[in-house]
Amino acid sequence: MKNSIKVCVVLILIAFIAVMVAGFYFYDISVASSKKTLLVQDMLLKKSVIVNTEVELNEDSSDDADWLSGQPYETVDIVSHDGLKLKGYYLEAQSPTAKTSILAHGYSSQGLWMGLYAKLYYTLGYNVLMPDSRGHGNSEGNYVGFGWADRKDYLNWIDYVIRKTGPDSQIVLHGVSMGGATVLMTGGESLPSNVKAIVSDCAYTSVKDELSYQLSRMYNLPYFPLLNATSLITKIKAGYTFGEASALKQVKKSKTPTLFIHGGNDEFVPTGMVNKLFEASNSEKELYIVPGAGHGAALTADPEEYASKVKDFTEKYINK
Repeated sequence: MKNSIKVCVVLILIAFIAVMVAGFYFYDISVASSKKTLLVQDMLLKKSVIVNTEVELNEDSSDDADWLSGQPYETVDIVSHDGLKLKGYYLEAQSPTAKTSILAHGYSSQGLWMGLYAKLYYTLGYNVLMPDSRGHGNSEGNYVGFGWADRKDYLNWIDYVIRKTGPDSQIVLHGVSMGGATVLMTGGESLPSNVKAIVSDCAYTSVKDELSYQLSRMYNLPYFPLLNATSLITKIKAGYTFGEASALKQVKKSKTPTLFIHGGNDEFVPTGMVNKLFEASNSEKELYIVPGAGHGAALTADPEEYASKVKDFTEKYINK
């Protein structure tokens, strides 16, 4: 009997150690700040055509990248609440204006890869701010915030824009993929009245939901116990859990008018997630699903309609 108990204890310890080792592995490949080569190997992303990531498919190697590189943007910086130096790129409108779009890029991307979206807002007469999220681009940080840690950084970027453009500043937050979740999570905080609208493109409902989906899709593994272990490690190393990093909970608190956009054929962040976000939102809202578009490809799939939807929605809340 005693030997059986000892064997059981040993097996439990071995299982626990194995799960924690796996948790550290998944933390390193998904949360730790590093090149996400895993994305390059993801055939679904290659089929979906993800925009503005390190997957060299439809990122800003286009005319829009050339357009942005030829614009007189300036590099700016702020310091986060926890002491990180964060970089951003500010493009002033052709004519003086109080209108500014703050863009939020996706996972493993950076601000200057948002040329497609910068050009859209610049054409509409906006100043454009393109931050590098913590742990991305030229911003400091040793982990990915998945929008949750970044929401506090975006509150600082909002304050930066108000200081730069004055008390009459009018701001639109526009994010794609992880950036889409970032702006939704930011919207659930107490925002200054200067933030007039949010545009969220292909956001996930929560980090837990998205990583659980990816764990099943890419590894055929259940959420429990591996992601629980990874979430615990993330709490220790990065200060948040996957469960609390929820855009779904934040949209319920948001009072900012929100345009939800998603590709109708998005299999990386399933299209069904946007329906849940839209239904949960208590703010003024609209939903725009682009038929046939994969992840992050809504703008390139139907650029004219996309630009028209963004223009029509934001002009309801922005004074010309």
